[in-house]
Parts: sequence; structure tokens; C-alpha cells
Amino acid sequence: MISMLCLMLFVPRVFSSSTQVAVIFPQDPALWMGSSLTATCTVSPERGLHANTMYWTLNGKRLPSSTYGLLSTNGLSVTLHRLNGSQQQSGDNLVCHSRDGHVLAGSCLYVGMPPEKPVNLTCWSRNTKDLSCKWTPGGRGETFIKTKYTLKYKLRWYGRERECEDYSTGQRYTCYIPRDLALFTPYEIWVEASNQLGTATSDVITLDILDVVTTDPPDNVHVSRVGELEDQLTVRWGSPPALKDFLFQAKYQIRYRLEDSTEWKLVDDVGNQTSCRLAGLREGTVYFVQVRCNPVGIYGSRKAGIWSDWSHPTAASTPHSEPLQSGSCDPKSGEQNSTLRRELKQFFGWVRKHACGCSGMSIKLYDQWRVWLQKSHKTRNHVGIHMEQKKN
Repeated sequence: MISMLCLMLFVPRVFSSSTQVAVIFPQDPALWMGSSLTATCTVSPERGLHANTMYWTLNGKRLPSSTYGLLSTNGLSVTLHRLNGSQQQSGDNLVCHSRDGHVLAGSCLYVGMPPEKPVNLTCWSRNTKDLSCKWTPGGRGETFIKTKYTLKYKLRWYGRERECEDYSTGQRYTCYIPRDLALFTPYEIWVEASNQLGTATSDVITLDILDVVTTDPPDNVHVSRVGELEDQLTVRWGSPPALKDFLFQAKYQIRYRLEDSTEWKLVDDVGNQTSCRLAGLREGTVYFVQVRCNPVGIYGSRKAGIWSDWSHPTAASTPHSEPLQSGSCDPKSGEQNSTLRRELKQFFGWVRKHACGCSGMSIKLYDQWRVWLQKSHKTRNHVGIHMEQKKN
């Protein structure tokens, strides 16, 4: 098809006889980069054209006469050395012209490299009924000539070989199989790359559709403060819609970072709950939070699926702690506040070390400790006030 498109460019514009005007040999050759080529243009004797009146062009640029060779009165050759990769995948245009510039004949040169073995073949399913696969061209990926990639698959033991047909996903090196897939049976999947200079085949991967299920990221992610606690934020999100349509649950991960940082901190113990309290944060600081989902227990399968993409970042800030008032007539009150704050930080440091993340136990311990310290603080204040009244 490419050759036909290329040759359409070289229909003679003046000569109208049914007899062929001229012939270029070799016609539409495929050549390795760095190779040389000698092509000949032979004009039909009936035309009365002499070879020394002809000239050659490559992609519209006239080639120097020093590269020509006069073969006969009606035959002219041209020699090209150390050819570079084709400037267009439809081939470079080598054209033989008459003195007045009219096209006598043309050929397409396909100069490039054979494909290398495709790599990084991965597949995933959105609904247990379809399959999408993507891969990466081997080596540098550039062959300079049109290279066809074909995704092939078959049931591992008894299926016939089939080809994926839908490559219109908007992404290169991706193919989509929308239907007619079997469950509980492994597939063998591979990619073949081919062009006019050779063929290469990827490694074969084996998978069960149920082992590569993924979902969209969790939606409706909200991040909010926990009262006036300056070191905590609550994260809540909605389950992906696919979880409601199929017999599997999910586990989640959260990651968060400071506004002015690119380093994410991962919370990996969220489980299947759809909320989490982040603790041990900096006060008065903006945090960005993301959540992702991994389906598990698909139709009873013990294997986890594939992690979804991360949700869009959601931002929230922790409160500022209230500063101690200066000039207080009762320094003991300030000392008690400072002691309470120090005790809270010490205990939470232990919580973070031994029960960090979204563990319900860590948050429960922390809340109980905070309530106890607040009661203790009120008791100390009450006793202090009572003793002052007695002194007066």
C-alpha cells in the first residue's frame, strides 16, 4: 500500500503513450542504514531521450552529477553512499527526470533498521471481560521505516492464536480486546514487530484475567481537619463504581506530601476502609493527599489485582496551635500547658513508632491518652486554683 502511494507521485506529466517511459531498478528497495545503493534509470528507446540529458533527485533535491554513471545512450545510474534513515515512513523519493524537469520514473527507498524485541508487555482488565495491553519498542525504538506491531494471544493449552484488532486507544503501542475472553483459564500473550527488514517477537507472558483486574482511582476524596488538633487530618473517599458491580472488595493506599516537597509518604495499612486519619503532621501546614485502590478477592481469587492510578491530589492544611499568652500573672498555667503539649508529643512519637498509619488502635490509643491528659490538666488547674484561694 505504501509503495502504491509513493509511486503515485511519479506518474509522468507529459508523456501520454501507453508505452512505459522509463524504469528504475531496483524498485522500492528496503535498505539498512549506512548501506550504499546504485540505481539505474532506463528510458524506452522509442522516446528518443538521451541519458546525458537526464538527472536525479532525492526527496526533491537534485543529486550531484558526480554520483551519475552513463550506462548507455538511454541508461543513467546514480550511486548513493552511507544512506541515512528515511526521512518519512512512506519512503524517500528517488526520481529520474528529463532535461526539462518532467518525471520519467520514480522509486521509494526504505532505509532503516529491523525492529528489536518489544519489551515491558503488561496487561490489565477493567471489568473482568476486557483486556488492554501495552508495550515498549525494543532498543531505541526508532526504525525509520514503518514498523507494524501486532498483539497476539491464545488460551495456554488448547486455544487457537488470535490477533488484537483495536489499536485506536489514543496511545501508541497499546491494544484493546473488548470481549470474548475466558475466566479461570490462563492466556499466553505476546507482541510481534515487523517491517521490510525483519521481525522480532517479545517474551510471552502468561496471565489469568482475574489476576490483572484494576479499577479507576477512588473518587470524591475529601481531606479535612480533626477539630483543632494541629497534627491530624482526616481523609475520606468513595469506592470505585466497579467494586459495586463485581464480586470483589478492595484495599487502599494513601500517600501525602508537604506543599513545598516532592517526596511522598506512603500509608500502606489502610485495608478496605474508606477513611483514614493521618497523624503526626506539622501544624499550620498544607498537605496534598492521594488515594489508590487494588481489587482483591475477585470471584474468590486469593491474588490481588493491579493498583489503580492515584486519585487527583486533594489539599488541606492543619490548624495552627494556639500560642501561650505572654505576660500571664500565673506562670504555672503556662508551664502546665507546655507540659501537656510535651507529654502529648512524647506519647504520639511512641504511637507513630509502634502503631503508625491508619491503624484504628493507634488512633484510639492516642485519643484516649489525649482525653486522659486533658482531664489531668483540668484537675491540676482546679487544685492549683483551690490552693491559691486557701492562701488568700
